Amino acid sequence: MLGVPAMVAGCQKIILASPPRSDGTITPEIVYIAHKVGAESIVLAGGAQAIAALAYGTQSVPKVDKILGPGNQFVTAGKMIVSNDTSAGVSIDMPAGPSEVLVVADKSANPAFVASDLLSQAEHGSDSQVVLIAVGLGEEGVKAVDEELHAQASALPRVDIVRAAIEHSVTLEVESIEEAMRLSNEYAPEHLILQVEDAQKVVELVENAGSVFVGPWTPESVGDYSAGVNHSLPTYGYAKQYSGVSLSSFTKHITSSNLTREGLKNISGAVMQLAKVEELEAHRRAVSIRLEHMAKPSFRNRTIEYYSILVDAKSALDPRTKGNAMMGEKDW
Repeated sequence: MLGVPAMVAGCQKIILASPPRSDGTITPEIVYIAHKVGAESIVLAGGAQAIAALAYGTQSVPKVDKILGPGNQFVTAGKMIVSNDTSAGVSIDMPAGPSEVLVVADKSANPAFVASDLLSQAEHGSDSQVVLIAVGLGEEGVKAVDEELHAQASALPRVDIVRAAIEHSVTLEVESIEEAMRLSNEYAPEHLILQVEDAQKVVELVENAGSVFVGPWTPESVGDYSAGVNHSLPTYGYAKQYSGVSLSSFTKHITSSNLTREGLKNISGAVMQLAKVEELEAHRRAVSIRLEHMAKPSFRNRTIEYYSILVDAKSALDPRTKGNAMMGEKDW
């Protein structure tokens, strides 16, 4: 989700960070992926300590210019701290973590599907948050989801983590899809799952979300691994201000201006007036001094005559033009 767009964008240096296993080694899958995306090295660390090492550099960890990727609350806090430290000189993609999901479900939703989607994020960590907005489900509908939730959770290897996350998660009951989407847009979830009737039409009501999963056959898991969307996404409501990681996250846009003399004359009035309004006299004079220079007679009449033979390759071979020379003037 990060290495491929970095590679496609042409990043000259790619560094991966991943915590090692208990024996100090790293999983071969990560080593393989690092090789495939052209990573220069793998930092055997995770958490806030990896963020600090990448931001400031150490004897063994090279300093980077930008840190991207999701993590727990400590990773997110670390990223935000270093991005505001001018001595670090590093930027980040966005605040991304802990994980969260919001499922909007109506009477058409399968309770087992809803529960499985809630659990798929709850298992990330005890600080993950899952939210269900039940649209007209009533007591029986909410109870059916709850029963599925507990039955499926009991079968998971990370059941303790799941139950810890569920403890601070919530269910909101509303009567209309419009009210559901108003609440969703205010919450601005990392993952938004729409298990409702005519789900594709409901997408039009989405204003704030990291990524949207539409309909009963689109679990959030496919976004993580195979659907083609990037799952490094904003959390904590930052979907109101940020988009998820994309190719543009690894690129910069540098502007350039190159005016001719006439071009400067054409826009000079507007530039000087705006500088005057902002009381930035040096800005105004940077233009006016050039205009005064253009108006000087010595500038207008200063030309030199030059004689040069301008013969291109084609003309040189043409007997009708062979030996002809051209004279001209060049305005300085």
